[in-house]
Amino acid sequence: MKRFTILSFFSFLGLILLAQATVEDYKRAFSLNEKFRDKVFYSGVNPQWIGKGHTFWYVSNTPEGRIYTLVDALKKTKKPLFDHQKLAEVLTKATDKKTDATKLYLQNIKAENRDTLYFEYEQKQWSFVYKTAELKNEGPVRDRNRRPQRYWGTVDEEKESRPAQSPDKAFTAYVKDYNVVLKNNTTAEEIQLTTDGTSENYYSAYLSWSPDSKKLAVMKIVPAEIRKLYMIESSPADQLQPKLLTRDYRKPGDQLPQKTPVIIDIHSKKALVAENSLFENQYSLWGFDWSSDSKTTLFEFNKRGHQAYRLLEMSAESGNVRTVIEETSNTFVNYNRYFNRKLKNGTEIIWMSERDNYNHLYLYDRTTGKVKNQITKGQWYVREVIDVDEKNREIIFSANGMVANEDPYLIRYYRIGFDGKGLTCLTPETGTHQAWFSDDKRFLVDVYSMVDKAPVAVLRNARNGKVIMTIETADISALEKAGWRAPETFAAKGRDGKTDIWGIIHRPTNFDPAKKYPVIEYIYAGPGSHYVPKNFIAFNNNLSAIAELGFIVIQIDGMGTSFRSKSFEDVIHKNLKDAGFADRILWTKAAAAKYPYMDIDRVGIFGASAGGQAAMWAVLFHPEHYKAAYSACGCHDNRMDKIWWNEQWMGYPVGPEYAACSNVDNAHLLTRPLMLVVGELDDNVDPASTYQVANALIKAKKDFELVTLPGVGHTMGGEYGEHKRFDFFVKHLMNVNPTAWNEVK
Repeated sequence: MKRFTILSFFSFLGLILLAQATVEDYKRAFSLNEKFRDKVFYSGVNPQWIGKGHTFWYVSNTPEGRIYTLVDALKKTKKPLFDHQKLAEVLTKATDKKTDATKLYLQNIKAENRDTLYFEYEQKQWSFVYKTAELKNEGPVRDRNRRPQRYWGTVDEEKESRPAQSPDKAFTAYVKDYNVVLKNNTTAEEIQLTTDGTSENYYSAYLSWSPDSKKLAVMKIVPAEIRKLYMIESSPADQLQPKLLTRDYRKPGDQLPQKTPVIIDIHSKKALVAENSLFENQYSLWGFDWSSDSKTTLFEFNKRGHQAYRLLEMSAESGNVRTVIEETSNTFVNYNRYFNRKLKNGTEIIWMSERDNYNHLYLYDRTTGKVKNQITKGQWYVREVIDVDEKNREIIFSANGMVANEDPYLIRYYRIGFDGKGLTCLTPETGTHQAWFSDDKRFLVDVYSMVDKAPVAVLRNARNGKVIMTIETADISALEKAGWRAPETFAAKGRDGKTDIWGIIHRPTNFDPAKKYPVIEYIYAGPGSHYVPKNFIAFNNNLSAIAELGFIVIQIDGMGTSFRSKSFEDVIHKNLKDAGFADRILWTKAAAAKYPYMDIDRVGIFGASAGGQAAMWAVLFHPEHYKAAYSACGCHDNRMDKIWWNEQWMGYPVGPEYAACSNVDNAHLLTRPLMLVVGELDDNVDPASTYQVANALIKAKKDFELVTLPGVGHTMGGEYGEHKRFDFFVKHLMNVNPTAWNEVK
């Protein structure tokens, strides 16, 4: 009896030491954003270079308020962009509304005029003369919402476009009744150039003139049926009855239009039709890019399945097509990040490729189609080409992974010659950098930071990276005084025992290492990018708040994500459900070995979109590690989702691997708590994908929760879903009843 009492006491003591989600924890979680807001000063520098000159302005959040500052890079001076007090006074008078000089929220500022500032304020356009403080109402702000925003997935059938005027301005070309028509701009005579266009095989309205104004290049299109996505808006604001909404929405395996390049001589009306052997089975075919002598034009071909991408050249004299550059892969060609630049000399092309397992730049001979030299080389990754200086034969680019013994995702900026020589780092300090260059590339503004290192903004010489002056150094003392705790960057070996996997650890502001904390992973495992933040963020909406309930929250870039190497990303080819879980689990175990307060017997996971799909994969395929999952707007079956994202990684034609990765087909494996969330108006991921997985779970007699959000699109869940997510993990990872909603304000 005595022994039982002692054991009971220690069990009770253990419960006390567990992190608990109290009413105060909830209140702190929901108030954290407000608590940290406006606590970082001299940060957020977003420079706006003025015209082609060497001055720029930016806005800084200071303890005294918002300050608009003008910097002269040549003179190395800083001063207010305008007299804040005078502008506030004249705005107060003009609007009959008290305007605080420290809270001027001006929009669409134009500072190119040295005498006058133009801006928008209180739905009006204004001009303000610097010297005289004269303020003029320039009229109401143009209604930018007058035209409905174009839906991202709308299929362009190329039936509408502006008429194309010839370079010599003698003719205007356009498409009429599916055929190409020419109008003489002097006589207004209309000339029919083609007659074979029909609704089933029509000429594109996008017409491209040769530089000599003698020829037109155009695609002839065999269209394909466009699948529609249907959504029911259950609770529209303007009527009682629901509405049916539709969107263009092609899915994996759907038929796609096929195009054929045609070059038409406008005088003889002779049409050269390209033979299609080099561009069969198109995912896309687009161009044109004429040579300066009007003898050839380039166009680009992306093969269905994304294992071949070609830059092709068509002769305007013979109609023959040849391959200039070809990119192939046994997995996928990552066409979304490709860059190419046809140089003005007409003989060279700069091309981006992952062919050596890293993303690099190559200089091609356009005539022979051969590589002249590899411009960048090494076990690192070119991120973006900023500038190609053809006169000096130099390139400015950003890259990550070039510096040893640090986080390989940190971005820096570099300059290099076309010949691969003269590599110069322009932003050497440790941190992830973002740069803004003056028009002539003489100067750059560099803002660098890390998740645990406040931002610094400097002006640099863009030739050698030398710091000319410090613009701002962020002050986070008020943020730290408010209780902010920096996230920790952590790395551990992945599945191969060699590759470092990188992530971050968020702890609650009242963290106590003597307690045991359940762990929650926020996941987005999709390829195409990396997702763990590298720059300074005062409040991370997905990680910070939920940690306050008594969780350690982590985020990891496992294999299958981008910007390390092609082989690092290739592991998900036709196997998205891999999602880097082997690496994520090892990383979490390594973190827990270092920090015993991380209780990895209680690990939850949440995500949205591809992250929602991955969160459910976690509890289906790795229930020994993941004990609960919150899955929002997931593309639970890749056959149900948008064509471009899914065929890029899962391949074409649609094969058995799609079913193997389907949460619908594998729903019967569920053994852990699951909450599904879906917005009824999600036009990014078909909402039916969530309903179908719910249907499969019901048929398999599985217990789960389904939250449907009326009137909501693609979402993590919004305010309502966030509260549901908090409660879900408190219940299933802490094994306590969540706080009643009416107790939390």
